[in-house]
Amino acid sequence: MERNRKVVELRGVSVYHTDGDSHKIKSSDELVLSDVNLTVNEGEMVYFIGRVGSGKSSLLKTLYAELQLMEGEGFVVGMNLRRLRRRDIPYLRRRMGIVFQDYRLLDDRNVFYNLYDVMRATGWKKETDIRRRIGEVLSLVGLDNKAYKMPHELSGGEQQRLVIARSLINSPKLLLADEPTGNLDPVTADEIMKLFSTISARGCAIIMSTHNTALIEQYPARTLLFSKGKMTEIDIESSFGRE
Repeated sequence: MERNRKVVELRGVSVYHTDGDSHKIKSSDELVLSDVNLTVNEGEMVYFIGRVGSGKSSLLKTLYAELQLMEGEGFVVGMNLRRLRRRDIPYLRRRMGIVFQDYRLLDDRNVFYNLYDVMRATGWKKETDIRRRIGEVLSLVGLDNKAYKMPHELSGGEQQRLVIARSLINSPKLLLADEPTGNLDPVTADEIMKLFSTISARGCAIIMSTHNTALIEQYPARTLLFSKGKMTEIDIESSFGRE
């Protein structure tokens, strides 16, 4: 693949839990993952699976710079994680979408203003452009008739759709999703996966951590297993006992 199609490229990466901002590894730092090599291209879907505490969320946090990359090389949406300064982190995050399990919506604002305020905060200026883009992302996630509902008036699946709409505002090339179906019933989870399939088909890469192997069987894609401090690509059909 051509280099400009890569949205994630990690080489020889180790992930640490640290107790400070130092760029040097200290004896008190906890090694979570070692020797991580990963390339993800535009439009690709990738699953992270593994036990709780195996490093899935820690690697996602490294990709959006909540955890500092101190060992190895890492490039995400065109930015070098090793050279990233604290003031650069907002620019990194504007180039990607992040979907959390716990939604993190603004409960005192309706659907429209949950998106509007994020857009203002990330540099959108023209009112007509803001309203047009909000209409586009709400239509994509199936909430175009819910713009003036409050978050508490939405179902769990609708709230997650709003979170996804928020993550797509700036047309990212990469979406990171940490257990996005963990709080949803099977039917709603299936609807979210169909939405993810649509998003990836439009060229946005998706990295999703999950414990839901049934969804992976239904929506197969490249799968990476986290175990014993390592990340290994696995063959889903073999792993699930298929011939």
